[in-house]
Amino acid sequence: MAKLSTDELLEAFKELALIELSEFVKKFEETFEVTAAAPVAVAAAGAGAAAPAEEVEEKDSFDVVLEAAGDKKIQVIKEVRALTSLGLGEAKALVDGAPSTVLEGANKETAEKAKAQLEEAGATITLK
Repeated sequence: MAKLSTDELLEAFKELALIELSEFVKKFEETFEVTAAAPVAVAAAGAGAAAPAEEVEEKDSFDVVLEAAGDKKIQVIKEVRALTSLGLGEAKALVDGAPSTVLEGANKETAEKAKAQLEEAGATITLK
């Protein structure tokens, strides 16, 4: 197999769907026994420990996490598609793969609106 440059790899990743890229990261982590999230967690833990005297700020960024699709899976898939730019297959894979993140870094209003819409469709949602 020919060795790919960093730019060639990035171009190949740009062509992947979000679900395909997520699956690639999982396989990469398993193959090389590494965790992509570890450095972020360490940096976040270090930042929190460095300033214990500061007041706790209200969270302004939320992740909308689908815990379970419930009985009305088709309605939940429709809502996921409405909230994201995912296609039908990607939205179905996200719902089938619950628990999974529907929206990342959403503001409070958007996250609560998405939670309400998905719960109305029958899904179990948590905000993180």
